[in-house]
Amino acid sequence: MEEYGEPQNVVKQRSVELPSLKPEEVLVRMLAAPINPSDINTIQGMYAVKPDLPCILGNEGLAEVLEVGSNAGDFLKVGDWVIPGYNAWGTWRSHAMAEPSDFIKLPSDMDKAAAATLSVNPTTAYRMLKDFVTLQPGDTVIQNAANSAVGRAVIQLCAHYGYKSINVVRDRPTIAELKKDLTDLGADVVVTERELRTDRKIRQMEKPALALNCVSGKSATELLRHIQDGGVLVTYGGMARQVLLLGTYGGMARQPVTVPVGSLIFNDVRLQGYWQTRWSLNPDNQTAKQQMFDDLCDLVKQGKVSAPPYKMVNFNDYMTAIKDAMPAEGQVGAKQILVFD
Repeated sequence: MEEYGEPQNVVKQRSVELPSLKPEEVLVRMLAAPINPSDINTIQGMYAVKPDLPCILGNEGLAEVLEVGSNAGDFLKVGDWVIPGYNAWGTWRSHAMAEPSDFIKLPSDMDKAAAATLSVNPTTAYRMLKDFVTLQPGDTVIQNAANSAVGRAVIQLCAHYGYKSINVVRDRPTIAELKKDLTDLGADVVVTERELRTDRKIRQMEKPALALNCVSGKSATELLRHIQDGGVLVTYGGMARQVLLLGTYGGMARQPVTVPVGSLIFNDVRLQGYWQTRWSLNPDNQTAKQQMFDDLCDLVKQGKVSAPPYKMVNFNDYMTAIKDAMPAEGQVGAKQILVFD
């Protein structure tokens, strides 16, 4: 990409010759690279991270090591699976050369789609459940955008840890199918925004200590009405009507988070923001970061965390994949994953 703008106008595919491998580098070939909302925001110039132009796009993806330089150490071997260790690395390409320290190594016997989509959404869900409230088995978590990739990861992690989850989704013609889908994934309650205030099962549950917001506006206000005294609302994204404005690990929303005064004064609720990129780049978090990936990889291999619904798209059809990654009315479609076979 050479300029910011709408994806159909500024994203181009180019062929270049690979340079010679430096002794301290490894050569990798990309296996799969998702298209996330944050990628679309980056292209539009709306995201917090603005790479220098021209740039190679793509925030996350899975690669295989093809060659190891003579002075690249023994951390990586030919055949290893790796993902980028930081944001805006540029995963929408067939091959790359980089130093081993740029990568995080994953088990090569994982599901490919789950591995390719591991570093953005499941990590966001994992950290939000770990870092803001000390939850115990039986505690309740409430979230909106429950059908998003983060929302699905939250459901699965809550089920694994023994937390109850209340999951709010937008109404749609296929709401019955969606409710069954999320319930099968491990959700305790799935309701539409309209049903949230009247659902009997929710009234019988312990009030949530933690609320996760990816919509903002009235939806966030409704979450605040349900959390317990001293509870925490964590905002990690926001959806506006017709355009998905935020990446699934942070960004800018057009709709504000509106807080009832009584919730702040009488209920002592706290508001927090979370951006996975900031957490990941903090040097103090590197040990916890490795433990997080170890935990998530184990859960993927056990079948307790899975990729969101997805569609594999050949890299040559990248523009179709980008278009399909921009759903209308803020509703989530299948995750578009570029493959490089």
